Amino acid sequence: MPKRPRAVMPAGIRRELDDAGLMQAFKARPPYQRNDYLHWIARSVRPATQRKRIDQMLDELRAGGVYMGMAHPPSKPTQ
Repeated sequence: MPKRPRAVMPAGIRRELDDAGLMQAFKARPPYQRNDYLHWIARSVRPATQRKRIDQMLDELRAGGVYMGMAHPPSKPTQ
């Protein structure tokens, strides 16, 4: 099964993650999730769709335990 090409993080998304204080949460995710988020955002055609996808990624990273709208227990914060 061919692997999806590794996405390069655009400077704008890097800035969004840094500004939100979520870069560590992003880096803690498995490589396939990081790659999926970046490809998913890059595939958006309309700026409004891109904004919505970035916001969803940031919200999921902030909350933990969620990946693309699905439960992801390994990323759930422990308290």
